[in-house]
Amino acid sequence: MLGRLIIRNYALIEDLDISFSEQLNIVTGETGAGKSIILGALSLLLGQRAESRYFFNQQKKCVIEGQFKISGYNLKTFFEDKDLDYEDDTLLRREISADGKSRAFINDTPVNLTILRELGELLIDVHSQHATMEINDERFQLLVVDSLAANEILLKGYQENYSQYKKITARLKELEEQSRQAKNDIDYFQFQYNELEQAVLAEDEQEKLETELTTLNHAEEIKRNLLAAVYLLNDHDHAVVISLKEALQQLQHIEKFLPATSELSSRINSSLIELRDIADEIESIEQNTLIDEARSAEINERLNIIYNLQKKHRVTSVQELLAIQTELSDKLHSIAFSEEELEKLKAESSRLKAELVVLSDTLSASRNEVIPDIEKKIKEILAEIGMPNAVLKIENMLLDEDSLNLYGRNKIQFLFSANKGQTPAPMNKVASGGELSRLMLSIKSLISRHIALPTIIFDEIDTGISGEVAWKVGRIMEKLAEGMQVITITHLPQIAAKGEAHYFVYKDEKQDVTHTNITRLSEEARVTEIAKMLSGENPGEFALQNARQLLNGN
Repeated sequence: MLGRLIIRNYALIEDLDISFSEQLNIVTGETGAGKSIILGALSLLLGQRAESRYFFNQQKKCVIEGQFKISGYNLKTFFEDKDLDYEDDTLLRREISADGKSRAFINDTPVNLTILRELGELLIDVHSQHATMEINDERFQLLVVDSLAANEILLKGYQENYSQYKKITARLKELEEQSRQAKNDIDYFQFQYNELEQAVLAEDEQEKLETELTTLNHAEEIKRNLLAAVYLLNDHDHAVVISLKEALQQLQHIEKFLPATSELSSRINSSLIELRDIADEIESIEQNTLIDEARSAEINERLNIIYNLQKKHRVTSVQELLAIQTELSDKLHSIAFSEEELEKLKAESSRLKAELVVLSDTLSASRNEVIPDIEKKIKEILAEIGMPNAVLKIENMLLDEDSLNLYGRNKIQFLFSANKGQTPAPMNKVASGGELSRLMLSIKSLISRHIALPTIIFDEIDTGISGEVAWKVGRIMEKLAEGMQVITITHLPQIAAKGEAHYFVYKDEKQDVTHTNITRLSEEARVTEIAKMLSGENPGEFALQNARQLLNGN
């Protein structure tokens, strides 16, 4: 519900602050006084694009604010989805600078125009003679049928299942695409994995093989040098071991004369033992160093396998090759697992679809059951407001199972005829603006008893009616406003008299500048205004008395 509207610096409006009633609000005024300007400002608040040339003062920014009471509209999910702070009393604000730049806010959080427009559509429904979009919208037509069929719980259950079904089918589509791609890759992955697996790689094998190959490639040189070392230690005439042995003997001869040489003899003996051990070890290494061309060839072949794999996979170590082998194994396992998951998802998708088909059949049956009653009641209301020959025909087609959507699988179409003998046809082809407006009024007065509707604004939908019919239209608006907020711009006194609050739009001049203003009329001022609507600018006592009677419901 729109509680308050503030307009600053827009068209002929310098500064307006309007508080609205929760029920039926009447807006009247002379043609050109600025009623459409107020609607234009409101449309900016609801997300319409702006033009700075419509500013009252081109040097200042335009600001439009609307305070809405939204506790009964079940909008918390919308606020959560858009990451907005929810407040029962929500503030929408639009600021447009002189250079045309625009900013929008919901509860002081900056938002883009798309979000502002989405929320605005949930809060206010502006309906004029030319606004035929909503009544021709299939979702609105379904809303009408479902609200009268009391399908809220059934539809909610269906939509929860449908949401799950869409998630499953989206995941299924994603996996099927991955599976198609995987099938293209699996042979390549398997070949690469088999090649690595058959190589039977060991983590430190490359280093060991390269060391062994280096030894084999220099075996002759190694043996020659080892033999030379043994010769110099043991076999040469002046070999180190022989010389040390003689030195030891010389010291041992004088130990009895010079005891201090005993320790030196012991040290030489230790060195002699160590050198003999070193010579034996060198000799052993020399004997074990073989010139083995077959082993060299074997190592070269193995290293070539490793080098080729490293080059192919663009790595430099066996560790990296082993990591690639593990990765390929994981991919192959994942492909095999995804096939299993794919089958499970297909089964789950089929199960959910079967459930949705059953629920959609139930929805369709419920809709079919209530359609005759809707057609009858709308015909009765239309007859009451001056369209006795008008007919609303509702077609409900059950689509095939592959046409499931968020609302089931029905294709609803409203067909309309305003005249006797005229075959009902789509409304945008056969109904005038005034006829559509009265039809919308009839429909909304019917469904407002069953669901919470946004604030509805009727912009001069009374064109072409008068007298008793106008009074009945006003009465329907009055009933409609018992369950929702209605704002009606009218030129008819019969409708104006039904309002719980009456606002008068007028122009005045200040310092040679024209301003549009609006004021809420007192009870006595209402009598005068309605009398003027009945008889002209200077109403007589009869017109004033007639106005009082209208206000009293007579």
